[in-house]
This record gives sequence, C-alpha cells and structure tokens, in this order.
Amino acid sequence: MFNNTLKQAIVLFGLPFSLMASAHDMLPAKAQNQAILFTNATVHTVTDGVLEESDVLMADGKIIAVGKSLSAPSPQTTSEGAEDETDSALSDYSALIANAEVIDATSKHLYPGLIALDTTMGLVEVEMMRPSNDAYEVGYINPQLEATAAFNPDSEIIPTVRVNGITHAQVVPQGDGLAGQSALLSMDSWTVEDALVESNKQFHLYWPHIRWLSTDADKRKEQLEDLKLRIDKVYQAFTDGQRYQLANKAGKINKIDLRWQALAPLYEGKAQLFVHAQSQKQIEEAIALSKHFGFKLVIVGGYDAWRVAGTLAEIDAKVIYNQTLTLPKRNDEPIDLAFKIPALLKQAQVPFALAFSSDWNSRNLPFAAGQTVAYGLTKEEALKSISLDAAKMLDIDDMGAIAPGFKANIILATGDILDPMQAGIESIYIDGRKIDLNNRHQQLYQKYLKR
Repeated sequence: MFNNTLKQAIVLFGLPFSLMASAHDMLPAKAQNQAILFTNATVHTVTDGVLEESDVLMADGKIIAVGKSLSAPSPQTTSEGAEDETDSALSDYSALIANAEVIDATSKHLYPGLIALDTTMGLVEVEMMRPSNDAYEVGYINPQLEATAAFNPDSEIIPTVRVNGITHAQVVPQGDGLAGQSALLSMDSWTVEDALVESNKQFHLYWPHIRWLSTDADKRKEQLEDLKLRIDKVYQAFTDGQRYQLANKAGKINKIDLRWQALAPLYEGKAQLFVHAQSQKQIEEAIALSKHFGFKLVIVGGYDAWRVAGTLAEIDAKVIYNQTLTLPKRNDEPIDLAFKIPALLKQAQVPFALAFSSDWNSRNLPFAAGQTVAYGLTKEEALKSISLDAAKMLDIDDMGAIAPGFKANIILATGDILDPMQAGIESIYIDGRKIDLNNRHQQLYQKYLKR
C-alpha cells in the first residue's frame, strides 16, 4: 500500500510524531467471529424509515437481514430450478440464526454508525502544541501529500469521539491552496492500513480568499492583486497537471513529477475535488474551475451554497456543510441563518451532508445534526445527513444505513443520539466488532470521583 507518493508524504508530514505520541489504552476489537442478532429494537434504517420492534442480523462484518421475527424465517416460494439454491440459502441463514449471539434490544434504538467529514482526527493531539500538529504542510501546491501518512490510530482523542457514535472519520489535510489528499478511516484499528476504507481519491483545495478586506485603498489594492495571483497559481497548477497527463499518454514524459502524477485520477474522473469555500463568490469561482477542467466537485463549508443551487446542480456538485452551530457571517443576516441553511439546501435539492470540522470537537457532530431538526429538517433527514449522505459524499455505497449488504457499523442506544441529554449510547459496532467505549475522559471522571 505504501507507494512512492506515500513514502514522500511520510517524510513531509512528520510521521515521527506519531511514534512519540502517547497511545490510548483501549485495545482494538477482534474481527467478528459470531453472528449477532438484535431483537425487538427500534431500527433507524435511514433507507427504509424507522422500524418498530424489529430485528437485525449481522455476520462477517455485514448486515444480513432486517425485519420482524428473524429467528423464524418464513419459507419462500421458488421455481423448481432454483429450489436447491434456495434451500441452501435458507440452511445457511438458519445456521447463522441458531449460532448467533442474541441481544435483546427491547425499548432500545439501533442507529447506523456516524461518519464525521472534514476532520483532522489523528493528525492533531494538542492544537496549541506545534510538535503534535501534523495537519498541514508548507507549500501551496501539494496534491501528492496524503493525510493518512501522519494519522495516529493511537490518538487519545479517537476514543473520546467515537463514544458519541462516530465510527468513521474523513481525515483531511489543512493548508493553503492544493493541500493534499484525504481518506476515510475507521475509529478502531491497530494501524492506518487497518483503518483505511477503500474509496476514490479525494483532493482538497482551499480556495484563495481575503480574510479581512482593508479599508485603506492602497492596502486593499495590494490584497486584491495578491488574491488574483493566488487564483492564477491554482489554475496554472491544474493546467500543468493536465499537460502532464497528455504528455504521459503520448509517452513524452522526460521527468516524473509526483505532484502531477498524483492528480491523474482527477482528470480521469476517478476522483473528486473538495473545494473549501464559504462565500457565494468563492463557490462560483470553484464552479468555474470545475467546469473548465471537468472535475467532480464537492464544496466544503458551503455557507452560501443555497444561494447558487441552480449553478451547483448544473455540474452535479455536492456540499459538505460545516457551519451548523456558527453565527451569521454578515451583519444584516438573521441570527439563526446558519441553523436554517441545511433546510434551505434540502429545499433547493442540493445534495449535502453535515460536518463538524475539527479534531476532538467533532464529537459534537450528532448534536449539530440535532440542531437542524429545530430549523427545518426532520429527524430522519438529520440522521441521514451524518450517515448515508456522508458516505455518498465520498462515493461509498455500503455505509451509513442499516440494510442488508451494508457494513455492520451499528450504534445501540437507549435514546435519541441526536439529543445530548438522552442519547444513552450503550455499545458500538464497527464492521460487526464491538469496540471498547472506555476513554480518557471517563478514566479522569472516575479518578476524580474518588478524590
């Protein structure tokens, strides 16, 4: 798995910190070796609504069946030619049921595992300590860098986040310009290789912008000229990458350039460009770039995405909205506009998912989703925005729902996981493996109870 690009990324991202960082004490769970049958649960399937008093069977890390009374499957009517095959399937199914661990989930809820998008999970341990921050790299054009090279699966932060139901996180490089590649990782693993979820390539571009436009005319002119230079540099980088791909196809490459070589999947339509942009102007400029090069576009941030919904629809762009709990960005906007934007995106039929961009603070993702329920989304839509829709942002089609064939990422809770006051998460399963919910916060809580 470690190719030349990744080897270079390891050197540049500063992997040595991962080796010196303190590790948490929780052991990763072993692979599922026995089928598990949850009975009489309220199942939040995401794909098929909420099923009351239903069962869920999972085996070998996958969800096998969802329905009522799964312990007594009814015979199926088949044609004569398929009879032997059906009998065999029923026999295998019956064997799974007979040997399954049965968990009575009466009056409890089953949810799909939550997916945290746009995080620096495992890249940052203490934000104020530079040696423990491997989220960004120097340079303006770094498409060859992979955030996974610096991911620390033993981070103390990971167990404190997954206890709120987050089973997977998109680990994203930060910086200016073209910052590198992200990946979706499991929150319970021994190594980054164990954690990695297979998906298409994900490139991240932080769209150039001016943080504060000066009131001084000369300074403002200087800022605008610098902004134009940075945007031109982005276009030039993608133009150089495009020329490199054409030269490579023609067999006329004299010198390998890892930057442009890494970008190949983007030009081939096998990758997505995640552009971090908030304002309408930034988003429109990102759309123009996408149209120019034919890239698949995902807007990250998207505060003004609802304002340009039609333009986004033209290129089938998607939005990862990460401003759910923020204040308005303009003085003349309603105080609760940031809370309403997910509903506005839904109304405008813009495909979106919710994110809580952070490392340790991404634990608030389910509660941020719950906030949207008071401002226009239904509970089912809010849950979908941090599970199934989040998986779709990464072009992954077997995560984020409780349905046959999906990965067995499941949360067992006594209450509503979108409500911090009554979530009551009892256990979490990743690929059918029951993970340890102990963490540093709980250890310290128990310690100081004894003071």
